Amino acid sequence: MNAAGYESILCGKMHYDRNRRYGFTEIGGNMNNSDKKGKGKRREADNLTPKDSISGRFDDFHTGNDSSILKHDRKVTAGTIEFLNNREDSDKPFFMLVGYLAPHFPLIVPQVYWQHYEGKVPMPKIPEGHLESQARNYKHLRIGFNVENIPDEIVRKGRELYYGLTQWLDNEVGKVLRALSNSKIADNTIVIYTTDHGENMGEHGLWWKNCLYEHASRVPLIVSWPARWKGGQRRTQACSLVDAVQTIAELGGADVPDDWNGDSMVRWLDNPDSKWKDLAVSEYYGHNIASGNAMIRMGNYKYVYHTPADTDHPAERELYNLRTDPGEFNNLAGRKKYRRRIRAMHDALVKEIGEHPNRTEQRCRADYARGYSRPDKK
Repeated sequence: MNAAGYESILCGKMHYDRNRRYGFTEIGGNMNNSDKKGKGKRREADNLTPKDSISGRFDDFHTGNDSSILKHDRKVTAGTIEFLNNREDSDKPFFMLVGYLAPHFPLIVPQVYWQHYEGKVPMPKIPEGHLESQARNYKHLRIGFNVENIPDEIVRKGRELYYGLTQWLDNEVGKVLRALSNSKIADNTIVIYTTDHGENMGEHGLWWKNCLYEHASRVPLIVSWPARWKGGQRRTQACSLVDAVQTIAELGGADVPDDWNGDSMVRWLDNPDSKWKDLAVSEYYGHNIASGNAMIRMGNYKYVYHTPADTDHPAERELYNLRTDPGEFNNLAGRKKYRRRIRAMHDALVKEIGEHPNRTEQRCRADYARGYSRPDKK
């Protein structure tokens, strides 16, 4: 975007190391000031003994007027509004990334927002025997994050607070959109709302993110530019964030390298009848798992591949028909009639990633052991 003539602005968290901004100019205060080390390790495959207590994160499920999340996001709103208020139509075009944290934990939200949802959010539905039948990595996530056997009252309160915090964020976004509407640049500014992950909220016995179930891997995507697209439209096929990147580049007239993944959605946004690939890929090689895993969504079907944890624990697979099983409780991967579909989806996954997930996992383990090379550390 910089090469295409834009000024790239960052206001809010992007998980950047304090020494790196990747072409952005940061405003609103230094909100990316941590040292990234890049080190970690896999959990031992058979280490499935739960702890005696639950995670301390659940202590931060309550109402309140201040938290690290609320404080950060208020700064983001203030910095963004100040930028928009001072921007002239004659100024250099800009690409701005507004990085909110909410509704991320800690789930602390002002009382008035929680009250809207008190007693109104249903509990997760987990069929009998489901947790025992899950792939090994999901069991590791529960034990590694210490979220086994959470009392119902905590689950219920957490889900209510999450909805309340989402509404609080919606109010902050509204302040930004109002400032944009009142600015001199509104008519020629495209607004895209999306995020990097969802929240498990106790579904499938999980909390936080870190998995490839729909409640963690599926994210919202809203694109608004009234000068080109009327409101109220919806596209129901699958896409990935790499497609969103390509879309931004095309809208901004920017060139991207030939080896970038994803496809621009501009034609699809212009015409809902345009042919679209209906495909999305997501990967998780983070912490508190025994092995990395990757997912591909094609139409109504989702395929998940868990790489081997070690020589004694082979790869595991999941296949779901999201039309008939939106809760992802009926794993079809072990049924003979789906072998051809699994083979085709696995091949498509490898093609999209550019290598077999087993290879990605081995590279990840090596990277974890080595860590990042920091210019300020000897």
